[in-house]
Amino acid sequence: MSGVFLAGGAAAALLASALAGPTLDLETPSTVPAEKIQIGINTVNGSGCPAGTAAVAVAPDNTAFTVTYSDYLAQVGVGASPTDARKNCQLNLGVKVPHGFTYAIAGVTYRGYGYLENGATALQKAQYYFQGSAQTASSSHGFAGPFDSNWQTTDKTEVGELVWAPCGVERNFNINTELRVDGGDSNVKETTSFMTMDSTDGAVSTVYNIAWKKCDG
Repeated sequence: MSGVFLAGGAAAALLASALAGPTLDLETPSTVPAEKIQIGINTVNGSGCPAGTAAVAVAPDNTAFTVTYSDYLAQVGVGASPTDARKNCQLNLGVKVPHGFTYAIAGVTYRGYGYLENGATALQKAQYYFQGSAQTASSSHGFAGPFDSNWQTTDKTEVGELVWAPCGVERNFNINTELRVDGGDSNVKETTSFMTMDSTDGAVSTVYNIAWKKCDG
């Protein structure tokens, strides 16, 4: 089995029509399976994640997974080429959930570092879609200079809007992320503005509540 990577309440309807197969035992309290969820990168493409620069790790307690990037940098100005202003990464993740369980992704956190000169701006975007689904959940967050700090953005889905992975069906996640930097009114001939993406955390929880359920049947 596998699940779908969601961001924000706008994605609540994603896969609603795909919840086929065995029904969920909604009366059973949330239970974290002892067997570890398995997540791997099937394919990776994009200027923000050259081969060998993206990795996935699953938390020991089955409550989260992390995608780590080591070469995800968008920049404009001195030392930057025109193509450096926009970087993107598309990951196709294979997910295996312990037998008899399903789960939902309730929160996604992005982190990085940014330096934006006065007048420069940046945009962090993400899209998530389930294999075989035409629907896409998306989010975007903007930044404006002057800015010189670590940054963090978080997308959450309310507990009542969680979309559970279909029981007994193995599907993949597709995660598309993007960083853009625009020099705007800054002096790009003498300065450099940039944004980096350090990691992506997908937490199977909402306010640390674990979102696991047992499948019925």
